[in-house]
Amino acid sequence: MANNESNACVLLLDLPEKAFCGIDLLSFTTSPRFHGVKHLPPGYHLVFCGVNSSFSLRSGAWFHVKEQTDNLPDLHIKKWLAQNEELVAETDVASVLKWRANLGSIWREGLTPYRQTVTSDTSEGNQPQEEKVDWHKLTDCITQHVLDRITGTSAPGDHWDLTSASSCRADIDDIPGLSKHEVGSVMEKDLGFLPINLKQTWREGAVGRERTLAAQDRSWALLQLITTLCKDPLDIIGELQFCFLSLLTLNNNSCLEQWKRIMGLILTSFEAIQQYPELFTRFISTLKLQLEHCQDAEGGLFDMREEGSTLLRPLLKKFRTGLEQQSGAGKLDIMDELDDLEEYLRAEHGWLLNQDYARQGMLQLEDGEEVMMDMNPEDGDDDYAPMMVELTREQAEELGLEYVEPEVKGYTLPHKHLQQPVDELEPESEEEMDLEEMDARY
Repeated sequence: MANNESNACVLLLDLPEKAFCGIDLLSFTTSPRFHGVKHLPPGYHLVFCGVNSSFSLRSGAWFHVKEQTDNLPDLHIKKWLAQNEELVAETDVASVLKWRANLGSIWREGLTPYRQTVTSDTSEGNQPQEEKVDWHKLTDCITQHVLDRITGTSAPGDHWDLTSASSCRADIDDIPGLSKHEVGSVMEKDLGFLPINLKQTWREGAVGRERTLAAQDRSWALLQLITTLCKDPLDIIGELQFCFLSLLTLNNNSCLEQWKRIMGLILTSFEAIQQYPELFTRFISTLKLQLEHCQDAEGGLFDMREEGSTLLRPLLKKFRTGLEQQSGAGKLDIMDELDDLEEYLRAEHGWLLNQDYARQGMLQLEDGEEVMMDMNPEDGDDDYAPMMVELTREQAEELGLEYVEPEVKGYTLPHKHLQQPVDELEPESEEEMDLEEMDARY
């Protein structure tokens, strides 16, 4: 072993024949002689396995490699339970001692090096290229506290597990036709994500203007998470990283939903920028790095021209607008990171984020209250995008609004061609538009 190589390794025992296996950003199909991975660098790592490379259930486990202080191997042992298709930690003391004693016999032939090469199409004479390793940057905010809270287990350095089916309860509570008992049986593991509800981002008991402002700027909700559930503000970035990498390797859908929720919270929190500028600087740089790795997943995480554009483009435009209205020493650093992100999106995906398409519309909150919000014609099917509803003359008069005859290309069209009849509106729409109630709220 070279002097600059780590002696840390992970053993993966009892894997099925030709299993799909991976560690961090590396994945491969195992051979009969494969026993694990050696030369692991310090930090947090994610090892995962499935019976094949298709979109079947995958089981993963996070573990931590310590900084090397002596010549003793830092050994981590996982084994495959075929009946559950699950990677578990080896806890039997006798077995651990046996594998540690026999480690020298399998080190050369049975363990594959952590840093591998990727080979281009050799038929055209291309040379093997060293794989770009960004894992340390992709995990630099993940801590034991973050892993303990999300996985619900306390494993000092060795084993935090989840599978493709692990889920946050908020993501499956509303499955039609399932009772609470059945929901519990579906969940492989209840992931303890930070509770983010983008439809209620104000304090309990808030009314009137306070609620309206908290719906437009979600800083209060963000600060509540930081002060009540995080040991460090960067724990939120750690959770973002956990979700992205668990999605990338395990195809975990609940992690994708939480990743979206964190996006929606941070990119619509503006007053918090002055209090936690480092959080926003790290968030933007982390987001850029993650987007650069989106295509590492099989088929890509999402199409940046469609789903990605619908989700991120309006959020980033709104964030820049909010950021420009803030002040403070950390603003310039955030602007620099945002400029780098926008330049990457322009060069790689053709996004033009500095164009102003802002409009306004009514956003219905969780309790039925409606708030005027900025919207964007590119918002598409975004879950929280405002909805514009055209009214007939009768509906406008009922609400005490002035009715303006719509015109298209210079011609005034009949009402029946443009307006939606009252009986086609959503069932609760008439109650929501009660004029006296809206006057009281605003």
